[in-house]
Amino acid sequence: MAEQEVLDQLKTELYGLLDETFSNVHGHYLDKHTSLFETLATISAEEASQPVGDRCATLAAQVNHIRVYIEVLERYMRGEEVGQTDWAASWRVSGVDDTEWASLKERLDVAYQSIRATMRGGTNGDREDAMSGTLAILVHTAYHLGEIRQALCTIKR
Repeated sequence: MAEQEVLDQLKTELYGLLDETFSNVHGHYLDKHTSLFETLATISAEEASQPVGDRCATLAAQVNHIRVYIEVLERYMRGEEVGQTDWAASWRVSGVDDTEWASLKERLDVAYQSIRATMRGGTNGDREDAMSGTLAILVHTAYHLGEIRQALCTIKR
């Protein structure tokens, strides 16, 4: 198999895993109805506002942090100057009402749709960091999806 064919196959698989993580479970590693957006759809604003422990973030903060991470990585993948990111600020979301919770989820979806367009479009060209950025978003989001799903075991007792 030629090098370009291998890269194309890798991209296809990577995009499939990213799709599974965020929205459409294909059975590669998640159970049905456990993608990030499917999971978030089951969480009320009240539940999203509850920290799991004294030193734990709320689920709303988890969602905000994932969004900020995606936005920063997208700028990086486009070759833009990223500068210093205030990661602590991405976690400073506590209590949310229904409107704020809906807005957080919508902003995450907008960031996800934007990064998908960047990955599939020509905006990242042949940049070497495009592949590493995509992998980082996949792994980072899968980690937080696991944290959110574990937290729900406590929140939804």
